[in-house]
Amino acid sequence: MYVVSPDVSKQLLSKELIANHIYGPSYVSLESALRYYGLIPEQVFTTRSMTTNRSAKFENLIGSFEYITTSNTYYPIGIKQQTVDDKYTFLIATPEKALCDMITTTPQLRIQSEKALLVYLEEDLRFDMSALDDMDTDIIKGCVKAGKKKTMLKLLLNLLQR
Repeated sequence: MYVVSPDVSKQLLSKELIANHIYGPSYVSLESALRYYGLIPEQVFTTRSMTTNRSAKFENLIGSFEYITTSNTYYPIGIKQQTVDDKYTFLIATPEKALCDMITTTPQLRIQSEKALLVYLEEDLRFDMSALDDMDTDIIKGCVKAGKKKTMLKLLLNLLQR
């Protein structure tokens, strides 16, 4: 795949769009999506995505790209097309799905109570807790039904429904 240099095109490159094209089907998720939405303060240096293909990593002059395998039934839940300035569109997880992806793909993550979930969100992710009020519980319910780590996702759902 080739891209035109921003020096020539006078357009910034979209790592999200490039991530969709490098390996697919895929959608941008995890820390990359949470940072895109401004829900976590940390800078993200690897664009992380979910795919139905095998997990993979790619490095090039544009950046580092990582793809994590998910099931065919879980994949389509909570992804959307994000259009930027009417110029390009890419697939990205909704904030709810990105959060579910974080919970289901983080190795050795053992959350057994709502209190532990709050600690994970506030201290580990440094998540913008005010965003929980606007989350769509139907997306979380879909993730609970189709995903893994159902107990932890149910704790998230309970937290949102309080």
